[in-house]
Amino acid sequence: MNKTIETILNHVSVRTFTDQALTENQVKQLVIAAQAASTASFQQAYSIIGVTDPELKLKIAYFAGNQPFIAEGGHFFVFCADVNRHKQMAKDLDMDITETIEGIDAALVGAIDASLAAQNMVIAAESMGLGVCYIGGVRDGIIKISELLDIPEFVFPVFGLVVGYPKKRNELKPRIPFEGIYHINRYDINKKDIVKKYDETTKLYYEEIRSQSRTWSETAIGSFKSLPRSFMKDYLNGKGWAKR
Repeated sequence: MNKTIETILNHVSVRTFTDQALTENQVKQLVIAAQAASTASFQQAYSIIGVTDPELKLKIAYFAGNQPFIAEGGHFFVFCADVNRHKQMAKDLDMDITETIEGIDAALVGAIDASLAAQNMVIAAESMGLGVCYIGGVRDGIIKISELLDIPEFVFPVFGLVVGYPKKRNELKPRIPFEGIYHINRYDINKKDIVKKYDETTKLYYEEIRSQSRTWSETAIGSFKSLPRSFMKDYLNGKGWAKR
């Protein structure tokens, strides 16, 4: 096993950071690493906003689920789906791409491009000894956070990413077994027993590591139930996205 795979397999979310800020050079290295990710049809349909203003970070932390550590890490990035620049480019070329960028697939392309770039950044950061944590809670407060970040039409925040020097690292969480994720030639619906066995594994993990009695099923379904984000469609439509 090489060092890159070891780095990937040792990934954990970090939510306790020192107050040491990243240097400008580190930030640049991370963004350049993110930019090296694959991108659909070379669209590069994303932008990254680095949030350095302490007061602004505190406000975002509040609206993103009241998670103070967002403001405490070495640097906070917001990854956005972005076809605003494409709209401007089309205008300069006297072309109309309205039908395409208002379609649902454009929103998917932007979100996927942003996600690929972010994961590149995560691997780069962890290879540098830094800790990371994705912040899906940015979408909980997406309306207010968009106002704070001056998000224009045809741009939307997909998630945030805290990167910094870990004060404490969580234990590795057991993942769904290989057989539960990997299907051969066609989707196999008969994998319920694997989930049941995995629930037993995660129950032991939560009891031993976090002194909690719960399973992965309870955690995952509880998250879906508590975070419906039913406002997302109206928000996206208001920014020009997913109208078709």
